[in-house]
Amino acid sequence: MEIQSIKNRFGIIGNSPALNHALDVAVQVAATDLTVLIIGESGVGKEAFSQIIHTLSARKHNPFIAVNCGAIPEGTIDSELFGHEKGSFTGAVESRKGYFETVNGGTMFLDEIGELPLGTQARLLRVLEAGEFIRVGSSKVQKTDVRVIAATNKELMDFIHNGKFREDLYYRLSTVPIRVPPLRDRKEDIPLLFRKFVVDFAERYKMTPVQLDDEAKNLLINYPWPGNIRELKNIAEQISVLANQPVIGGNELRKFLPERNFNRLPVLASLPHGEFANEREILYKLFFDMKKDVTELKKMFLEILQNPSLAGSAAHYTNESLLNDYNLNGENQKGIMAPGIVQQSIISSHKQPVIYSHNDEIQQHEEVEESLNIMDKEKELIEKALKKHRGKRKDAALDLGISERTLYRKLKEYDINE
Repeated sequence: MEIQSIKNRFGIIGNSPALNHALDVAVQVAATDLTVLIIGESGVGKEAFSQIIHTLSARKHNPFIAVNCGAIPEGTIDSELFGHEKGSFTGAVESRKGYFETVNGGTMFLDEIGELPLGTQARLLRVLEAGEFIRVGSSKVQKTDVRVIAATNKELMDFIHNGKFREDLYYRLSTVPIRVPPLRDRKEDIPLLFRKFVVDFAERYKMTPVQLDDEAKNLLINYPWPGNIRELKNIAEQISVLANQPVIGGNELRKFLPERNFNRLPVLASLPHGEFANEREILYKLFFDMKKDVTELKKMFLEILQNPSLAGSAAHYTNESLLNDYNLNGENQKGIMAPGIVQQSIISSHKQPVIYSHNDEIQQHEEVEESLNIMDKEKELIEKALKKHRGKRKDAALDLGISERTLYRKLKEYDINE
């Protein structure tokens, strides 16, 4: 069967090579009873591929059921899939057939397969290998003939390495893997999909379909679409309903595209959103800087013990180095309080040596243990920020990376007098 006729039949829009390849594999494997694993991000249309495979198979006149494994509580998923006997657990007032009984002879689509508990994975593996299952609370082995199509938006190999997914089940499921490309890898398909959606919504809401100028079209194509086709459809509906003009420009389109940070690496946030996370990250940054300075000072101290003649130069170098990194107020360029210079005590998770320097000689050496309580450090940061900005809450909150409202709450919480 030609790929174009499949697209027309199932309403699939796009001509990207990756999409055509995935459809070609689905058509070829449909006539068999092989287990298929569909891999793709959320919103790319994985369920549509499962329906294509079932509809083109010899099981097309038998039942088809889609099960979202992540939406069923862990305590009841065995009962849902394999059934249970009366009295097998609290609330089991009667026997119940599971999906593998009711769909016998048909096809079952298991979406988010990575969310299955390990015990359920073992039961599923037995169904795939021997076509057998046992109801919860029963000892009777039953037979079933169900074709399983699984899907995931995660990398199951990572789950395997973390002990969250069975390796034998993975290889049993991925007899034929199909990778559905994300929308950002199908840039040539984005204008086609958008046009289809706005025409559909125009018909539904009895209005003229909106159009995009060249700037808006380029903006639409280059947007990363983390929500894939589902997100594009939502944006198209918003524009169709809320746009004030028939032709949308770039500035107008930007109002509908959410501003997101797509860098998934941890960063020190400076926005007023997610205030708790920002405060926590400030403390993490503080402790990280402390640990780095402690490591350097320990190294220097060991060198001094081994060669006392280095004491004078080491003290001078450490003071100069740290003063270059921090300003006279004890803050670095990012507004994080300095963990201390040579003349101050060094804070760590255990006792650390504190070095005092005077006249190029080591005068004394003692051990100080200081609290690392997060609340104490947070209070200290707030007090220093207020002192730095002379009691101006707005500037202090900006420096700390929190909102002024949160700062006011912290002042009350810690009973800080400005």
